[in-house]
Amino acid sequence: MQEAVTLSNGIFMPLIGFGTYKIHGREIINTVTKTALQAGYRSFDTAAVYRNEHDLGEALQKFMPEFGLAREDIFVTSKLSPRDQGREECKRAFSQSLAALKVDYLDLFLIHWPGAQKLKPEDPRNQVLRNESWASLEEIYKSGKVRAIGVSNYTVSHLKDLLRHSTVVPHVNQVEYHPYCLQKELKQFCQSQGIYLQAYSSLGTTVEKSPLLHDRTLTCVAKRLSHSPAQVLLRWATQQGIGVLPKSTNEKHIRENIQLNFCLSDEDLEALSNLNIKEKYAWDPSVVL
Repeated sequence: MQEAVTLSNGIFMPLIGFGTYKIHGREIINTVTKTALQAGYRSFDTAAVYRNEHDLGEALQKFMPEFGLAREDIFVTSKLSPRDQGREECKRAFSQSLAALKVDYLDLFLIHWPGAQKLKPEDPRNQVLRNESWASLEEIYKSGKVRAIGVSNYTVSHLKDLLRHSTVVPHVNQVEYHPYCLQKELKQFCQSQGIYLQAYSSLGTTVEKSPLLHDRTLTCVAKRLSHSPAQVLLRWATQQGIGVLPKSTNEKHIRENIQLNFCLSDEDLEALSNLNIKEKYAWDPSVVL
């Protein structure tokens, strides 16, 4: 049984999910989904902007029976596109994601970005529109069509603003988080509010290019433990209770990324948490008002 975390509303979410960002095309989605299910993944993360919801929904429907799995065995996450910010737009987009994924409910639905498409970051309408989206998500959540709701790429400032206007505290905040991008203040704030922090870009950029994966401290720890640098980075997060969403189209890496049944010593955890290198690989949400 894969390790799970308990969200503030009592819902269980697998600690390790399979990320699908930049994975496109029915054939490759079929391959990675089957490999992921076989390897033990029970959580799949997608988004409207990934343009793969339809193919992922088909693949899950096709391969779950092969492994004796029913809908309730799989945790499905999708996200609201910045182009769909707003009260009615959010409702429509949620329904479209449900239809594309061929499910009656989602396990988790996130506002993908604090800003709205075509608006400048400093435009005050970003704040208005994302709060309208959240109001719609609260309605959808209370209707039972989604088991948990949350946000992605929200800073402390964005979260404080949301909490002033909400009746439901976000269950999840999905953000970039790794030893080069610690976001300690954000992590502490989320913990204080009962918001679960889930990491993306845990391995930095792509495997071939990521300076993080080639960090000397990391590679030394990995060599000593006879695990890959990617496994060590993922274990660094999960050992602290932070969820991860490794993505890959390499079948060997897909299998390895969920094999995290080892422990880092306190010294290794501390060394990786104190690399003193600050490097953000994804978009910077702090510029959005």
